Amino acid sequence: MMRRHRLWLALCGVALSWGVSASAQPIFTTALPAEEFAARRARVLERIDDGVAVLAGATEYPAYVRFRQNNQFFYLTGVEVPRAIVLLDGRTKRTMLFVAPRNERLERSEGPTLVPGAEAERLTGIDAVLSRDGFGAVLTGVAGQGRAVFMPHRAESLGASTPAQAASHAEAAASDPWDGRPSKEAAFIAKVRAAAPQVDVRDLDPILDELRMIKSPREIALIREATRISGLGLMEGMRAAAPGLHEYEVAAEADYVFKRHNAQGSAYFALVAAGRNAHYPHYHALQSQLAERDLVLFDYGPDYQYYAADVTRMFPASGRFDPWQREIYTVYLRLYQALMTSIRPGASPKAIVDGAVVKMEAVLRSFEFTDPTIKAAAERFVEHYRASRGSSLGHFVGMEVHDVEGEYDVLKPGMVFTIEPALTIPDDRVYVRLEDMILVTETGYENLSAFVPVEIDDIEKVMAERGPGR
Repeated sequence: MMRRHRLWLALCGVALSWGVSASAQPIFTTALPAEEFAARRARVLERIDDGVAVLAGATEYPAYVRFRQNNQFFYLTGVEVPRAIVLLDGRTKRTMLFVAPRNERLERSEGPTLVPGAEAERLTGIDAVLSRDGFGAVLTGVAGQGRAVFMPHRAESLGASTPAQAASHAEAAASDPWDGRPSKEAAFIAKVRAAAPQVDVRDLDPILDELRMIKSPREIALIREATRISGLGLMEGMRAAAPGLHEYEVAAEADYVFKRHNAQGSAYFALVAAGRNAHYPHYHALQSQLAERDLVLFDYGPDYQYYAADVTRMFPASGRFDPWQREIYTVYLRLYQALMTSIRPGASPKAIVDGAVVKMEAVLRSFEFTDPTIKAAAERFVEHYRASRGSSLGHFVGMEVHDVEGEYDVLKPGMVFTIEPALTIPDDRVYVRLEDMILVTETGYENLSAFVPVEIDDIEKVMAERGPGR
């Protein structure tokens, strides 16, 4: 019996050396190499000076769902086990990871996990991987030295979350008289202060947010793949769409594509809005049927290896744009392209918008309107940008679909964001919107989602292809 037990432990060690066994839960990411995370930690260590940074990973879920690490912890470690704690020491320039000791019962059920020791250090590239039980003593020692402790203050973001959504939920829970729970981050900070009352706790989020705004080449590759998967899913929805189909059936086509390409989930709920439902920008009930005269908005992206994509397309439920749809969609598309083609590195959002407005005005002058309502809507669209002074260029995308945003003056190479302006006729609940993934480069920009059709002829061509719903 003892011999078999030793053999089983040896096999676990072999599986651990591979990083992730074929049948096990992930313990350290395969998406990025250990040196990518080490470089990120080095940049944080430069910024915290003599202080230390302490982050708590996500906990296990109270349900049978796949574990997903929170984004700030994953960004610095790549470690995918629950209840881990990491400490970055600005004085020694070393990192300590604290994880739970081996749980043989859990491993027999789910496969090997990351445990303290040299093998985990080799796998993760972290200087010391220790038992979680030892964190308290290390914390007390740091606090006794009078050094600042940098910790995330914003509530953690997991799958399909954003910084704003996480913070809003945490605030609602804390202020609810029948709830009152603090966020996990607030609770962890309170525990640290209770264990070391003299400690000077500072906010780590601004440091990490600034670093996360500029994507590395490896991050860009992951975002590019997430965008490719998103586009494939949207086009499958177009092929399937037909009058009488439900919105949820269109979304299901993308769900299948996401899973088939190994996405670990969705970056946000599917937005499939037929006809007037599109008037609500985040409509996601998915219960309506597509009607013959509907324009359908489809906005959906995967959570792929901890990186998101955010792409939107609109198409006619019938597969063919009628004259009115063709007019409103075409003028919108030309105005949209005026904005996109104005993007350049080294320019402020205001400068980009100012240049785009000049192009938009030229579109209005040359476009042959037949419907005065559409013309008025297009004029309002341009006036909105003229008045905005660059305040509505778009939102950043990265580990979250509405990613973190630090202070910046101009666009820099490595930034990834979307543009998603909407043209509306509020009285008729008409809403037209596209959205593309924009990578700022050294010489201009790259539209990562350019392969997903936006021109009317190209959309109709895709929709004419055979799909499950047609």
